[in-house]
Amino acid sequence: MIPFGDLKRQYQTIKDEIDKAVFEVLESGWFVLGENLKNFEKDFADYCEASHAVGVGSGTEALHLALVALDLKEGDEVITVANTAIPTICAIVFAGGIPVFVDIDEKTFNMDAGRVEFLINKKTKAILPVHLFGSPVDLDPLLDLAKKYDLRIVEDACQAHGSEYKGKKAGTFGDIGCFSFYPSKNLGAFGDGGIAVTNNSELAERVFLLRNYGETTRYYHKTKGFNSRLDELQAAILRVKLKYLDEWNERRREIAGLYNSLLKDSDVEIPFDSQFSKSNYHLYVIKSDGRDELRKYLSERNLQTQIHYPLPAHLQEAYQYLNTPRGSLPITEKIASKILSLPIFPELTDEEVNQTANAVIEFSEKQ
Repeated sequence: MIPFGDLKRQYQTIKDEIDKAVFEVLESGWFVLGENLKNFEKDFADYCEASHAVGVGSGTEALHLALVALDLKEGDEVITVANTAIPTICAIVFAGGIPVFVDIDEKTFNMDAGRVEFLINKKTKAILPVHLFGSPVDLDPLLDLAKKYDLRIVEDACQAHGSEYKGKKAGTFGDIGCFSFYPSKNLGAFGDGGIAVTNNSELAERVFLLRNYGETTRYYHKTKGFNSRLDELQAAILRVKLKYLDEWNERRREIAGLYNSLLKDSDVEIPFDSQFSKSNYHLYVIKSDGRDELRKYLSERNLQTQIHYPLPAHLQEAYQYLNTPRGSLPITEKIASKILSLPIFPELTDEEVNQTANAVIEFSEKQ
């Protein structure tokens, strides 16, 4: 069996460091809003070359609190994409906003900046680009639109830890960048976790207050808030893992390069690498006209795959009230029927990559 992901392999490579960090937290008796969180926030801000980072309960909450901090009001519109993990949409709704979907670029799978301006109106408050699969969105046109129409930019960088846009870390271009530490992420905790990154000290302070009931000092509350805190255990684990993030990302790029060389002459379409970005290859996503048959073929050979994501947000039952009918996002819908994610994680061996790619080629030759 070649797994789609294997978190046990990664743990074994840094087991002693992780165990030591966990036991130190347990022995300290301090589990919420302590020194580990403060130190990790500084470490992650420094890693991103940003001024501030505020740890929260999840990537979803990072997006949610970012939008609240930006004063999103009930009924304000937020332009985003439908080919994203559903938490992106949940966060907008949690904050009282209305998601407005824009179609994507067929090569990058990311937000098509050329279509965004047509959707801007007096209700539009923010643009929320998603750095899907770890590949950064072309941000400059979006930043120009934000300036032109006085809009906010919230980057969903939940899959983009260490990815770069024009030599600068993803998540640091907009008003706030949001990251998830879900276990399967390139930088994953041993549970839920997230962080909001910003160069704006006022926004950082707002998120700081919002994550802990709006509290300034104990039992004194300046604003309405929430319970969304990155706990000490997760912060301690993430401090250990952050030291390895660049190394792990580079290994992912090596694996992607090997896949690319093996599959370049096959019937599947390999990921597109834009000149302006450097992906962290959170996922390695191919396109195939016979996606479902290919996935079955690989499964029969004990090769695990996933589909990210099989049903775009605008077609989900929960969001039919947004009145974005089937056919309104033709590229999004077409891509959803063709994409397939192959195994990629730092501990995956070259032999396993070769075996997976060879099975994909075998399938193509049988068609």
